[in-house]
Amino acid sequence: MVKAEQPSIENAFNVAQVRLINNSYTRVLGEALLFGYQNERALAEALFEAPFVVISHDVASDPVFNYGNQMALSLFEVTWAELVSLPSRFSAESVVQEERSDLLERVKKDGFIADYHGIRVSKTGRRFHIDRAVVWNLFDDLGAYQGQAACF
Repeated sequence: MVKAEQPSIENAFNVAQVRLINNSYTRVLGEALLFGYQNERALAEALFEAPFVVISHDVASDPVFNYGNQMALSLFEVTWAELVSLPSRFSAESVVQEERSDLLERVKKDGFIADYHGIRVSKTGRRFHIDRAVVWNLFDDLGAYQGQAACF
């Protein structure tokens, strides 16, 4: 699998992944994650620089992060290369792995949740609390499941 490059002007801020994230959010929640942008590239840049976390993972049997905006990189204290090599389960401490797994299954079944809260851990071991996170399924335009995303 080819890893996405860090969002930048040169790669239009990973517009394809942002389109998937935003379109899936709109489809599932009935509103856009971000709106009011003249084109997808401007939307992708705004999402990368947004003042809230947006992060997604793929469909591997052990899902790996495939997108995180600048706020996610800062909060999890990782570089882009580290993020897109990290199985998403490592964002939670081992004692809450089962709880996290149950959450992801609930999202898979119901399409989204808008009330997630829990403790996550950064690369350096710093623990932080997530409150009122939205987690949703990602589906492409053909309806194929492409993973899950979260914002908080």
